[in-house]
Amino acid sequence: MSVTRAEFQPVSRAEFRDAMARLGAAVNVVTTDGMAGRTGLTVSAVCSVTDDPPTLLVCLNRASRANAVFKANGVLCVNTLAAECGALSDAFAGKGKLPVEARFALGRWSRLATGAPVLEERVVAAFDCRIAEVVEKGTHSVFFAEIEAIRQGGPGGALIWYGRGYHPVGHAVDTA
Repeated sequence: MSVTRAEFQPVSRAEFRDAMARLGAAVNVVTTDGMAGRTGLTVSAVCSVTDDPPTLLVCLNRASRANAVFKANGVLCVNTLAAECGALSDAFAGKGKLPVEARFALGRWSRLATGAPVLEERVVAAFDCRIAEVVEKGTHSVFFAEIEAIRQGGPGGALIWYGRGYHPVGHAVDTA
């Protein structure tokens, strides 16, 4: 039986969001620093694009004040959070309305190749990137970010967002 799109109503924002709540995603704090300033926010819309050159896709809401800072700096670091980092994720998501510098005070940070802040602890992996391209789509900017350096985190599980809540997943991973 063939079904045409005309037989269905357009997908509503609520329907889309409810369905996306069933798609588990890694929780990341994405950071930047440069001439436009230092900022960071919690992002679950991150995925691999290609390994040649190593590239990630990162989606940021266009209405976010941080969006322009990322574009102006041209660099970002995707810090994929360890399982116990729900409070850090909440802070960078804006819960508690902490100023940006107070959010950064919740962790220890260093830098790799681009100068974007890299979380020193409680991170599964950190991907230090230069922004190669930005595509505007609907409410979001889609950043294609070429990876210049990677820091592997210590043993332990990762934090995912699923069903509108945090969940730990995995355990120590041996990549040898």
